[in-house]
Amino acid sequence: MEHPDHDRPATGKGCPVDLPAALGRARSARRPDPDTPAGPTVPAWPGRPLPIPEARPAELDLRALLHLSLAAADGTGRLRPTPSAGALHPVDTELVVGAGCSLPPGRYGYDPLRHRVHHLGRQPDGTPPGATAELSVTARRTASHYGHRAWPLLLLDTGHAAAALFLAARALGVEEPEPHLDGRSESTLAAVRIPLAAAGSRRPRLSTSVFTPEELLARRSTPPPMPGTPDAYALRAVLTTAAQAGGGDLRWCAAVGPPRPGLMEPAPDTTTPRRSAAGEARPTLAAWAAGQAWIADAGAVLLARGCPSDADASHIRRAHLRAGFAVHLAHLTALRHGLAARPVGSWQQADLGAALGATPGQDWIVHGLALGTLHAAEENTA
Repeated sequence: MEHPDHDRPATGKGCPVDLPAALGRARSARRPDPDTPAGPTVPAWPGRPLPIPEARPAELDLRALLHLSLAAADGTGRLRPTPSAGALHPVDTELVVGAGCSLPPGRYGYDPLRHRVHHLGRQPDGTPPGATAELSVTARRTASHYGHRAWPLLLLDTGHAAAALFLAARALGVEEPEPHLDGRSESTLAAVRIPLAAAGSRRPRLSTSVFTPEELLARRSTPPPMPGTPDAYALRAVLTTAAQAGGGDLRWCAAVGPPRPGLMEPAPDTTTPRRSAAGEARPTLAAWAAGQAWIADAGAVLLARGCPSDADASHIRRAHLRAGFAVHLAHLTALRHGLAARPVGSWQQADLGAALGATPGQDWIVHGLALGTLHAAEENTA
């Protein structure tokens, strides 16, 4: 099996990949070969590691921001506030820091294992106050386990990381952090711009897009099994959150189990999701999701769908980044409603549109979130 990303620089920058071809391979039924070494857990940032100072009044608290979003909670690096396929965490973060932050202006590489930064140089001319987190990937880490299935997972992981930063900024009182998920760049795949909070502003009111620091740190992927169909109110909240956060390239539905199995879609004008198809879909989803049999017994599975076979690289990046971003928000919404939840990122031959009788190749499953009402015993894995 080819591992074209294994010989590339650790940050993955400046290394183009034929993304349409990579996605085609990932969607095929071919199984990955045995694991290969994942390499270093974090990039070899130059210089000595620097602690992130405490924020003074009116400064953007970068130490708290990164603690709530990306920092590892254990020495292995597996346990973090943001999920990752296989707990491999391939996303790397550079900070472009302007005035008004707890770090001096400049460019920094972030080490999530030590919760430290490395000074990389000056900030670009014209950098505004606040900070921007630029996200790239070390593709080798995910390819070490998932092989040719890696690239969709890398993009989804990046979307989850962007969402974690966005929600952490909101929890710290920044009313309008700006996620950049347009999919145009091959190197810096995504970015989150975090402006300074307006003087005298208060933390935004609790809503579906504002979670407390405690909620962010408590987020975990529930280990299966997770049976039990969510009620209509909770399912509507999860669907609505995903649809609002996912952008225009994706459609959203949920495959639900008994007593009335079928596909449900968001219905903004009602309190109950709309039934778009009848019948049991979960066993098929289990087969499509790398044969994870437990999905057939999950209470429901939220699905992001779209990204046709003829999508170009920019479209592929954008759809997967936004799917990861939206599923992250939907995951926290599910937990707030007392549900068990676990992201499902690896999908093969999952042409949902064709299975429903539409034109093949136009409506693929991009990402998923398994849901249930009954929790299995907790594990210390994300």
